[in-house]
Amino acid sequence: MAFNQLRAISTFIQAAELGSLRQAAAAQAITPQAASQALGQLEAHLGVRLFHRTTRRLSLTEEGSQFLEAAQPGLATLQRALQGARRGREEIAGPLRIVAPRATMLQVLWPVLEEFCRLHPQVEPDVQLDDRIGNWVEDRVDVGFRVGAAPEEGLIARRLMPVQLVVCAAPAYLARFGVPSSIDDLSNHRCSCFRHPTSGKVMPWEFKRGQEIVSRAFAPALCTNDVDLEALAVVAGQAVGQLVGATAAPLVRSGQLVPLLTEHVADHLGLYVYYGSRVAQPARVRAFIDLAAERLTGNDRYFLRPEELRAKPLRGRRPARR
Repeated sequence: MAFNQLRAISTFIQAAELGSLRQAAAAQAITPQAASQALGQLEAHLGVRLFHRTTRRLSLTEEGSQFLEAAQPGLATLQRALQGARRGREEIAGPLRIVAPRATMLQVLWPVLEEFCRLHPQVEPDVQLDDRIGNWVEDRVDVGFRVGAAPEEGLIARRLMPVQLVVCAAPAYLARFGVPSSIDDLSNHRCSCFRHPTSGKVMPWEFKRGQEIVSRAFAPALCTNDVDLEALAVVAGQAVGQLVGATAAPLVRSGQLVPLLTEHVADHLGLYVYYGSRVAQPARVRAFIDLAAERLTGNDRYFLRPEELRAKPLRGRRPARR
């Protein structure tokens, strides 16, 4: 319709309740002329007169009384719904649907979520650990996290930190098999490989060589679709592994692993937080995104600093031929 039906009905009801079109206009924060025009448009749309109007009095017609009786409950229900929606937008409470890769959620995001739940106990997190890229609209996702490159079209993303790919091994492995001297030399070593949980594909290792990213596929001495199991195998000295920075950093700092070929550590991937809109976000969504950005952006707890990468690995015997 060419006129605002909701405002016209609201003007009509307030005029009936207050007995004055001028007072109804003031309550609506519109001019008396705008209120009169809205009422006239409503009567024209319905095809009936709703008020007997004189310069001093305003009284309902029979049709006006019937319409008022029918319209009042509906308008009151709608106004309560609008107030509830506005309240929900401002209150940090209610459901919060989060999607994230399994390993990233457990290692990086859980501390953020745990802190957020302590700060806002009325929020109800609904966390889906999923390594696939789903349909964010159909899945009704509020906030998503992904490891990878730039965001897909239609979503807003913020890069939180680099995701390093660090080749590392246990000191016991290096003492037994020696230190790889180059990317190609890794083919002489026992290498672990990661199988993508969704596609089932064995992922190649990626390295930085100058300004380029190069991929290499190695015959796996161990293959798994679980990053924690791969890390356990590497710490146990069963293989050389290429682990993400969030997994490798604490193990390197504790001395359980040694970073190798550090001049080739790739960091072209990033951890991104995704969301659908910058406006009209519920307060709980905005608050969680802000906390995640504050706790994770540039947080070197989850990647190795340049000085840590420059440290020389242990020197052991020459690598054994596989």
